[in-house]
Formats: sequence, structure tokens, C-alpha cells
Amino acid sequence: MKRDLQIHMDRLMRTIDKSADIGKLPCGGIRRLALTNEDKNMRDLYIRWLKNIDLEVRVDDFGNIYGRREGKNPNAAPVLIGSHLDTQPEGGRYDGILGVLAGLEVLTVLNESGIQTDRPIELINFTNEEGARFEPPILGAGGLSGHFDHQFVYSRTDREGKTFLDELKRIGYHGSKRNRIQNAYCYLELHIEQGPVLEHKNVDIGIVTGIQGMNWLEVKITGQSDHAGPTPMNMRKDALYAASKMIQMIKQTAVNFHHEATATVGRLSIKPNSINCVPGEVTFSVDIRHSHDTIKEQLTQLLIEKISVCAAAEKVSVQIDKIWESSATRFSESLINIIAENADKLGYSNQKMISGAGHDAKYMNRITPTAMIFVPSADGKSHCQEEFTTPQEIEKGANLLLKTVYQLANHHTNASFL
Repeated sequence: MKRDLQIHMDRLMRTIDKSADIGKLPCGGIRRLALTNEDKNMRDLYIRWLKNIDLEVRVDDFGNIYGRREGKNPNAAPVLIGSHLDTQPEGGRYDGILGVLAGLEVLTVLNESGIQTDRPIELINFTNEEGARFEPPILGAGGLSGHFDHQFVYSRTDREGKTFLDELKRIGYHGSKRNRIQNAYCYLELHIEQGPVLEHKNVDIGIVTGIQGMNWLEVKITGQSDHAGPTPMNMRKDALYAASKMIQMIKQTAVNFHHEATATVGRLSIKPNSINCVPGEVTFSVDIRHSHDTIKEQLTQLLIEKISVCAAAEKVSVQIDKIWESSATRFSESLINIIAENADKLGYSNQKMISGAGHDAKYMNRITPTAMIFVPSADGKSHCQEEFTTPQEIEKGANLLLKTVYQLANHHTNASFL
């Protein structure tokens, strides 16, 4: 790579700032749920940016957007880069967005430098990575990889009953199946860590070796709704009290089970949800994660058993449904080594690490060799308005992406690094 080939940092930060204006929240975060008007406005702007640097733009049947930069050999399998532009309800300005916009900057720099790589490079914005509106998450990449079929993806509904397909059509981004990527040499994704490890260790770069597996449970507790005054304490079947005991048990069980294991209750609903009524029904979610599927399944089964025992002790009924499951992912050793070598050449401190969060890379790994680059997150915060990564850290991640993409896109068109 040319010595002077570097990211134009001011331009990248301006692009990130312009993105942050679409769905902007008072404290600097973004609300840009998948397939909303805000998502449409961001997509429209993004496509203008792609066309401004002469990329060939297409949209597939899941709404995934591709920007293709042609190579010397247009028939060679392309190097893929990307992430997502949708956010959580009170999301930050970097989660996913950095991977897409840093990818845009990489292609802009290659254009400005007059460099034509041997292989094509394609930049992808995936639909509904967050899963904040349509569950489960990572629908665009999951559909593209074949993990989800198109009927499953299209039939997902939001809390108002609107379907993924109807909303995809409404915003004008229901593309064609023939526009899906047909082959790929590899996939790279730059992302913020979303955790505290890199900052705590003062390390520039995380080289991601894989992604934890996840199970999502929905627990529905049914007791008896009664008046808060006349009903004696010892005669109640209080669903919320039972839930509170279960939630405490879930945390302690995960802590004692394995140092890497996590179990999170992130959503809870109460009926009748009235100040002077004993709660008769409570539903809550449980998110269980580990990098080894066997351990994840053992913890899941243990929690199910303990929840059932707790329900019996409190004389309430319980229904436990597994609403989503995702196996652990291992990324390409060859790609991991290439990223590590380039980080060393650039003088960036780095370490290998597992991702505790799901990413588009998880499902792209099903169809092509895949790896990820992490940059630090301030205080480990993400999925919140306070999410922050310094420009200096972003610059290092983007330059590492540039160097790695340049190298991979110039691999001989008949060669394989696998």
C-alpha cells in the first residue's frame, strides 16, 4: 500500500455528524429504527453518497443496499465491507454506522488515489441489524446468508402489527432477489467494541475471533390480580413478586455459572399495571450468552429449571418459550492473522477478543470468510445516547480497515487465503 494512503479524518467525522442529524435525539444520540421514515431518509442520503463516488448501487429483496467499486477483474469474487445504519430507540451515533461510513471513506480514498484493485469491493448497509423494531435482529444479513427464509423475514411484525415487507415497500426499498451478492472473497466489519475491555486495557484495536451464542427466552408468569387493600399478604399470588425473585436468581446463577456467561432481563410488562392492584401477570425476557454453545445451553436449561421451581414455590404458573436462538460463531483464522499483521505494521496495539454482541458478520460468516475490527467504546457504553469513541480511535480503526481491504482486494484473482 502506498505510504501516503490514509483516511481523510475530517471528512469521515463530517459524514458521521451528517448521519447523526437524521433521527437526532436531545443528548446527541439517534433514534432511527429500521424501515421508519428516518431510516428512509438516511438510506436516501447514503445512496447519494455512494453515487457521488461513482459506485454501482443496487438493493436486494431484504432492503440491503450495495455499493460496488469495480476491480481490474470484474469476475473475481469481491471483498465485502459494511455494517448497518439503523439504531436502537435511544441509540448512539457509532454503533454499526461507523462500519458503513468508514467503508465509504475507504472507497473514497481509493478513488482519490487513482487506485484500481484487482478485485471488486462492495460496501453493504444491512437492514434491521438492531432488531429494535422487528425481531429477531440481523434480519437483512440473516436473510442474505440463508439463515432466515424470505417468508420469515417478510412476516416479522412490529408492536403496531406492521409487517417487515409492508414497511420495506412503503419506504421504497424492496429490491430484487437478483441483486443479492452472489459470491464473495471475504467480509470485513469495523465496529465499536460496545464494552469496556479495550479502553480499560488501553489497547487500540480488538481483533474479533468470534461472536458469543445467544438464547432469548420469554417468561410469562400468571398469578391472581387482586385489590391491593383487602387481599392479605399471605393469600396473594403476586406475579410481580415472583418475577422479582426470579430476576435476582437469574443474575446470581449466571455469575456463579461461568466467568464469561451473561444473562440479562431487558424487557418486562405487568398486568394490570395499576398502583392499587396486585399484579396478576408479568412477562419478561431473558438474554443468555456464551462463546461456547454447550455452556450456553447448560445455563439456559438450568435457568429454566430454577424459574419453574421458583414459580411453584410462589404458587404461580409459568410459561417459558425460547423465542430466538443463535449459535456461537468462529471467524476466519487467516483473516484474523492478516488484520493482526496490519495492525502491527501500523504500530497499533491490539488483542484478540470475543464479541459479546451480535453483528451482521455473524451471518455473513455462513457464506464467506469473515472477521471484525473493534475500536474502543468510552466507559463501555453502547445502545445509549452516551455512546462515544474518540476521533483518534476511529482513525486507527478506519486506517486498519483501509490497509486490510487494499491488501485483500489485491490478492491474486485465482488465489485463496483459506
